[in-house]
Amino acid sequence: MTFVLHNTVYREGEGVPMVLIHAFPVDHRMWDQCAGEIIAQSDQDGLPTFPIWAPDMPGAGQSPVPTHSESGTVAPDGALTQALDLLADSYVDLLHRAGYDKAVWVGLSMGGYVMFDIHRRHPETVAGLGVCDTQAAGENEQGRRRRLAVAEACDKGSVEPVMRFATPRPGDSTVKRSTACVSLFTQWIEQQSPEGVAWRQRMAAGRADLSGQLPLISVPTAVVSGSLDPSSPPESMKAMARAMTGTTASFTQIEDCGHFSAVEHPRQVARPLVDVMGRVVRR
Repeated sequence: MTFVLHNTVYREGEGVPMVLIHAFPVDHRMWDQCAGEIIAQSDQDGLPTFPIWAPDMPGAGQSPVPTHSESGTVAPDGALTQALDLLADSYVDLLHRAGYDKAVWVGLSMGGYVMFDIHRRHPETVAGLGVCDTQAAGENEQGRRRRLAVAEACDKGSVEPVMRFATPRPGDSTVKRSTACVSLFTQWIEQQSPEGVAWRQRMAAGRADLSGQLPLISVPTAVVSGSLDPSSPPESMKAMARAMTGTTASFTQIEDCGHFSAVEHPRQVARPLVDVMGRVVRR
């Protein structure tokens, strides 16, 4: 069983696609500017014209919310314990149906969970990785309860429980505190389906610990961290890069940048991603 994923194609091309997997609680649009920078920088580097995609996760953007029966096993507390695996399979199915065997998978935050699970379940499809402001560990009990509480609140028909992602906090980056960024995130979140937000929270709550994948990574990899990221700080992202003992993972710390690095500093995030594609092409 796989989910229906609405795929945005930023560029057609040949060779290995780059697949951008978005964060919570927004959709593929968080990659719009970064994708443009990837195109410009890869052209400047003389790389082949490779495809660039950004599918919407289930219940995000234009992708439908899976039904209860489509979502796999449900834990007693409501967490979806098979949903991440089904989602990873769905991304790979999208790749295969388009006629490709491998991709450079790029995940930011929740997108990183999907990316690591693709590596676990379908390592043969991984040509390279872009690891942005995320973690490989599973959810702890406190985090699991918090996600499920948000899911229950959203099930009442509102995305208000996740509007905090649009609200500036002390210590946020200059961009994240700007009126333009607040307005953009407010618009993106208000356009999400409450049921879809709830589904993704239950999926993330039920995910497994994927830390064991880190030393198994053997492909070109870029690790990107915002210097002000409160949930995936540079120290933890550096440790993640060091744990990738099967490859040489580049590490990029972006100053005055929070958790949504691809939105806050798209040009700087694009650079290491283009470099990874360059390493893949030269292999």
